Amino acid sequence: MAEERSGSPFTDDEYAFLRQVRFGEMPPAVRPEERVELTETDPRRDRPEPEDPDRWDLRHGA
Repeated sequence: MAEERSGSPFTDDEYAFLRQVRFGEMPPAVRPEERVELTETDPRRDRPEPEDPDRWDLRHGA
């Protein structure tokens, strides 16, 4: 006869096996000496700063 299970259809070990089959092994952890330091930069400007903001709007039909 079939084995009856209550609750989850798989055990934790079976779920672990299915994850390993689907996704493979985790990549190795990055060591601290392999990491790089980030440098914050100014935000990118989409357009140049106008000398007179009112004239900028008039020229571009805003």
